[in-house]
Amino acid sequence: MWISAALETDAEHAEALSEALLGQGALSVSVEDADAGTERETPQFGEPGSAAAPLWATSRVIALFEPGDALQERIAMACREVGILETPEVEFSEVAEENWVQLTQSQFEPIRINERLWIVPSWHSAPDPNAICLELDPGMAFGTGSHPTTRLCLDWLCANIAGHESVLDYGCGSGILGIAAAKLGAGSVLGVDIDDNALVAARDNAVRNGVHIELRHTRESLTETFDRVVANILTNPLCVMAPLLSGRVAASGRIALSGVLETQAQQVIDAYAPWLDLHVGAAHEGWVRLEGSRPPC
Repeated sequence: MWISAALETDAEHAEALSEALLGQGALSVSVEDADAGTERETPQFGEPGSAAAPLWATSRVIALFEPGDALQERIAMACREVGILETPEVEFSEVAEENWVQLTQSQFEPIRINERLWIVPSWHSAPDPNAICLELDPGMAFGTGSHPTTRLCLDWLCANIAGHESVLDYGCGSGILGIAAAKLGAGSVLGVDIDDNALVAARDNAVRNGVHIELRHTRESLTETFDRVVANILTNPLCVMAPLLSGRVAASGRIALSGVLETQAQQVIDAYAPWLDLHVGAAHEGWVRLEGSRPPC
């Protein structure tokens, strides 16, 4: 049993108060929007390249303590350390011990992408033994198959991998798209990412699924062309990388881009227009998949 202590403060004091509470023995501290779930809720994260949002004007600071005496006094001391002279009202509650592994696993069920492909966590058996099953657990790198953009890309791979194609998965994250391409019959797969943790996760996931994919950091040279190029990132980086990704599509090759909202589709289409003609190939829950191809030589 632990004790949760929640109090509200402003953006100026939220981070310093978190540090002070840890100094007073808190096991962990989290900060969230005090107005979450209301019309005043403020998004905190944007696309890479966008201006960083400040912490919420009214933040809810939640500290977890072991049961003990003088918690109110310790919280008051933390407040005084950061210049909050009048301690805000503190909401105390008990937190029961849980089997956190079991609880987390229960939130992730097998995901049916289509009649050919399933994403299956390691603690589940394959629902359809005749389908292609990717064993993938949630982890640090993006890509479990649950997000609409991942599903859009997986559907495209199912329709565009006939066998023996070379595939580039740019922004590979967990490796899910590259692993799917390999299992669908691609001849070779290269996954590229900017995050070292993602490359480690992709390598581990490929081994677990019994396939080989080459992995490369974005700092390394990329000059090859590929029969299939897929990139599930976000609009701003996709636009910036238009010359790079367009140049990786081989003659008669095809490209699919996702991570793009329906309202952003034309922006990406325009960015690629000097090199490739893109169009909206599919949409799902407000997201789109853009597709294009390069003519034969």
